[in-house]
Amino acid sequence: MSEQQSNGPQWERGVLEKVALAAVKEQRSARRWGVFFKLAFLTYLVVVLFIGMGWVGGRDALPGSHTALVEINGVIASGGEASADKIMGGLQSAFKDKNTKGVVIRINSPGGSPVQAGYINDEIKRLRAKHPAIPLYAVVEDICASGGYYIAAAADKIYVDKASIIGSIGVLMDGFGFTGTMEKLGVERRLLAAGKNKGFLDPFSPIQEEQKAHAEIMLDDIHQQFITVVREGRGKRLKETPDMFSGLLWVGKKSIDLGLADALGSLDYVAREVIKAEDVVDFTLQENIAERFARRFGAATAEALVKLGALGSWTVR
Repeated sequence: MSEQQSNGPQWERGVLEKVALAAVKEQRSARRWGVFFKLAFLTYLVVVLFIGMGWVGGRDALPGSHTALVEINGVIASGGEASADKIMGGLQSAFKDKNTKGVVIRINSPGGSPVQAGYINDEIKRLRAKHPAIPLYAVVEDICASGGYYIAAAADKIYVDKASIIGSIGVLMDGFGFTGTMEKLGVERRLLAAGKNKGFLDPFSPIQEEQKAHAEIMLDDIHQQFITVVREGRGKRLKETPDMFSGLLWVGKKSIDLGLADALGSLDYVAREVIKAEDVVDFTLQENIAERFARRFGAATAEALVKLGALGSWTVR
């Protein structure tokens, strides 16, 4: 009889102990690797969160002089990407940075709120007066119209591409009238209001000449503010024509001829050849993770409340 057979139970027990020990070691190793990967993933999430919240990745450590960039993209409106709060915050940081040699606002906007554009225009003037050694230039991409040009007019110089669209120095108030459609459908408008003009330019009621005239006066007041801003900003460079403030648009080369812009040039050109600081640092305020979450959460909550009937239908405008 062999030795293994004589020590059968002991031999089997030893093999089982070795298998069990190997399994335990493998489980421990798997747990350690599991903990490692979980910690690594958690570290990654924390880093992404800190970057998204703007707590790391600051610009103070950047060496040497640079051109500071602030982007204005899309419609200029409160709460949007091109709101006065965001643009002004970026400009303030750009001028405050000790390494900023010049500031460029790069504009690609069809316009928007005259109030928001006015805030930005005023802030540009304030920052230029406070930091006279730091020039500010506007660089136009595809379009710089209406409120976009309202902002650009505050710059030291405006650079455009030959195909850029410039102008639309005017103000509008648009809407729709549904009275004819309602008559065809047999729909009756029932509007109750305290104050004879509370239903001002209601789209479901016939237009009233008094209200129309009042609206035109308001538009003309804002238009004159716009014209004053352009004249003050452009000064003697402006070659006024009868239709300059009529709301028309011009391409880049023609806008230079009219004095609405100064020269052809891109961001890189202005940074390299005008400001003489080729390195460009973007100071545009970006929506961080917390803001994005708050906005989406707030919108979702409001929608849920409306569905539940928690928000009434009465409004004060």
